[in-house]
Amino acid sequence: MRIIKPALALPISLMAVCVGCQSEDQLKRVEQELGDVKVQIFQLKQQVEEGNRKADADRAAEAEARGLDRRFQADVAETLRQLQDTTRVLNRRMDYAPKAGGAPKTDGAPVAVTADDEKAFSAAVLDYNRGNYALAADSLDVFIKSHPGSAKKPDALFFLGLAHYNQKAFDKAQVVFEQLIRESPSSNQFLPAKLKRAQCLGRQNLKPAAVRAYKELVDGFSGTPEARTAQQELADLGL
Repeated sequence: MRIIKPALALPISLMAVCVGCQSEDQLKRVEQELGDVKVQIFQLKQQVEEGNRKADADRAAEAEARGLDRRFQADVAETLRQLQDTTRVLNRRMDYAPKAGGAPKTDGAPVAVTADDEKAFSAAVLDYNRGNYALAADSLDVFIKSHPGSAKKPDALFFLGLAHYNQKAFDKAQVVFEQLIRESPSSNQFLPAKLKRAQCLGRQNLKPAAVRAYKELVDGFSGTPEARTAQQELADLGL
């Protein structure tokens, strides 16, 4: 809002000041008119200042309203994202729910990977690759419990451990890697899990246990990428 200060015109009778006053009465009239003009100027100044204050208040209110609207939109977007994540987890739990009769019985050998297994596992890994570690951990945990005999279980355990590790939940990650090592010694994820378990111990400041775990890799699995990484970790520890 742009405020334009009005221009004031002096009464014509004040022109008499320029030519001189002829009497005391004329002088008094001039003084009175000058006083009236001063009052008018003061009143107009107040009106202008009030208009400026109102304009400033309107601009501030408008800016605040825009800020509130942006915050509201951001809150709505975050709420929708959380609802979408929750819905995805619930849908996966429904997909993973055991059918009538319970989980298939096995003699300890891994069950062949089905199309549903592959789809469920891939969806969880996709969340992990996108950096949605909490969501991936939830989905992988459900997958492991719902598919205890799946051939994908070692891979699911490994990614579950990584999801916890990347959230700095090193104690939880350690438990998962130890389960993988214990249950799947012939899995391709066995050595990677041993390395990550050792790193979990190190991140928890359990140095003696970490050193033993690294040395076990170096001495027992020399020449492997995991053994080389373990050797570097030992060097970083000054050993």
